[in-house]
Amino acid sequence: FGYGRTDVSRFPRAAWLRSVRAVLTTTPNDRFAYLDGRGVPELREALCDYLNRVRGTSCVPDHMVICNGYGQGISLLIQVLVRRGARRIALEDPSSDDDARVLARAAGLDVVGVPVGPDGVQVGALHRTDADAIVLTPSHQWPTGAVLSAAARAEVIAWAERRGAIVIEDDYDAEYRYDRSPVGAMQGLAPDHVVYCGTASKTLAPGLRLGWMVVPPRLTADVADAKMLADRGSPVIDQLAFADFLARGEFDRHLRRMRPVYRRRRDALLHALRTHLPDLEPAGVAAGQHVVAWLPPGLDEAAVVTAAARHGLGIHGLGPYRIAGAGPGGLIFGYAVLGESAIAEGVALLAQAIREVRGGCRSGRRPFV
Repeated sequence: FGYGRTDVSRFPRAAWLRSVRAVLTTTPNDRFAYLDGRGVPELREALCDYLNRVRGTSCVPDHMVICNGYGQGISLLIQVLVRRGARRIALEDPSSDDDARVLARAAGLDVVGVPVGPDGVQVGALHRTDADAIVLTPSHQWPTGAVLSAAARAEVIAWAERRGAIVIEDDYDAEYRYDRSPVGAMQGLAPDHVVYCGTASKTLAPGLRLGWMVVPPRLTADVADAKMLADRGSPVIDQLAFADFLARGEFDRHLRRMRPVYRRRRDALLHALRTHLPDLEPAGVAAGQHVVAWLPPGLDEAAVVTAAARHGLGIHGLGPYRIAGAGPGGLIFGYAVLGESAIAEGVALLAQAIREVRGGCRSGRRPFV
C-alpha cells in the first residue's frame, strides 16, 4: 500500500508519441537553443489555458516557470525566499518529509508545523507561527485527505496579505476527484500571494520530471533566474511535447480514462476495510490516490506496521510524518498501482496482523518480540 505512486502502465504512449513526432516535425530551429528560465512559451501558454479552465487559476504565461517536478520547484522557491530574508516556514502537520521540510531545514529556515483538522490546516495556529511562508495541500491534504474549507482559505489569504507572506499551494493530485468536480485552486483567489505548484507526476508519470509554478509577479524573475542557475532549463522536447499533448486535449482524455480506474480501486479498498476492519475509520476518500484510515484508541500504530511487515505487507503509519510528534494513530493506504484483488488480499492480511497485535496486547505480551 505504498503511497505517492501512479499507475505508469497506463501512460498514453501512442498519444505521447504523436506529440513527439509533431514537435520534431514542426518546431522552429530556435526553440532548440538556450531559452530563458521560465520555459518554452508554447507550454506556458497551454498550461495557463488548462489551469485557468480546469483549476480556476489566474495564470498568465509570463508568470509561469517550468521545472523538473515539484521537488525542484519547492527547492527554487525556498532559495528565493531565503535570499529575500525569509526566516521561518510553516508546514502542515502531518506532512511529507521528503521535500519542503528537508529543503527548508537545509537552507537554514526554521520549520514549524501547523496542525491539520477535518477542514484542513488550523488557521488559528498559523497566526501564532510568525512564519514568512506556508506550504499547503488545500485541495486534498497529504496525508489526511482533508479539504481546506472556503472560510479557512479566506483566512489564510488574509494572513498572507497582512504579513506580506507567501502561500505555496501544492496541487499534487487534485485532478482526481470522485464525488464532484475538483476543488478550485487557491491561487485564483490571491495571485499576488499564492504560488501554485503542479506536476505531471501523479497524472501521467513521475519519470517525465515535468512540473510548473504560477508565481506572483514580484517573484517571477527571481525564480526564473534560480531555475537558469540550477540547470539552464528543462528539456525542450519534453516541454513542447507536453504542450502539444495539452493543446490537442489528450491530457483531458487521459484524466477521464484514469478517474474511473482509480475510483474502482478506491471502492475496492473501502469495501475491504468495511468487511475486514470495520473499526478503522477511512478519511480523505473523495479524491486522490490514497486513503487514510484512523486506528481505534488502544491500537498502536507502530506495532501494526511492524506486524503487517511480518506478513509481507508494506504500509505506512502517520507517525513519521508528524512534525510535533503527537496525534491519533492512522495508516496510509496507497491504492493507485494495485489491482482490486490485490487490495482485498492486502486488507485481509492486515486484518490478520491486527488480530495478532490485539491478541498480544490482551495477553500482556509484547507482540512479535
